[in-house]
Amino acid sequence: MDQVKIGKFISSCRKEAGLTQAALADRLGITDRAVSKWETGKSLPDASIMIELCKILNIDVNELLTGEHITMENYKDKAEENLLEMTAKVEKRDKLLLQIEIVMITVVIILLILMTSIGSYMCENGQVVPGTILIFSSLLLLIPFLYFGLKIEHDAGYYECPNCGERYVPTMKAIIWAPHMGWNRKLTCPYCGKKAYHKKVISKNRGEN
Repeated sequence: MDQVKIGKFISSCRKEAGLTQAALADRLGITDRAVSKWETGKSLPDASIMIELCKILNIDVNELLTGEHITMENYKDKAEENLLEMTAKVEKRDKLLLQIEIVMITVVIILLILMTSIGSYMCENGQVVPGTILIFSSLLLLIPFLYFGLKIEHDAGYYECPNCGERYVPTMKAIIWAPHMGWNRKLTCPYCGKKAYHKKVISKNRGEN
């Protein structure tokens, strides 16, 4: 998506609607600085306000993401093009999230080992109370990071059933309690009902990772 082109299009449509940046921002419940960033191509409107923005500017979401008015002749092609581009962006983001999860888990494990080792050393040398507190603190530190890591894994991509091949997003509860080997988790497929180790994949389409 060409952010600069989209920004110029928003600016043009806003002026056609007889609105200032401040007036548009006020109707959307945001700051005029946010509108300015859109129009200069520094950012895109958040998905949560795209529909309302399009109503105000008298355009549709497809035209907004394309950055131009679309005729009926090429509407379908533009819609498919925008959908593919947005899908590619989501998949790229999900890959990055999974990489962040790996780094985060590695850092937490190193901190846990370090804090536990120091705490044990302190206990052995007579500093029982501070050593115990340090060990206990390291365990408490693990809980939020573990949950955050599982949340990233849940939100990024899909799981593929080895039996029917369907890809889906399981519940957070299923992710938390499922036995796992790396990113492969033993889950019950919502399509075929069979339980097996399901592989983590990024794309919704079968045959793509």
